[in-house]
Amino acid sequence: MPLNCFGKLRPATAVAISAILLAACQPTVKVEAPDKPIVINLNIKIEQEVRVKVDKEVENLLKKQPDLF
Repeated sequence: MPLNCFGKLRPATAVAISAILLAACQPTVKVEAPDKPIVINLNIKIEQEVRVKVDKEVENLLKKQPDLF
């Protein structure tokens, strides 16, 4: 004989009790804003250095013909 925990309860009552029991087992997630503001500290140092090396011949050519470029 199968075990029936609801016994002689009406089907509607059994469904209601089952729904209440299942709802009680659902996990809850709470999302709350923090008390203090979020601080992001960005210490960034950006340096850019451009070096142009020109051969002596090219440098002399540019001096002779400045409108070359």
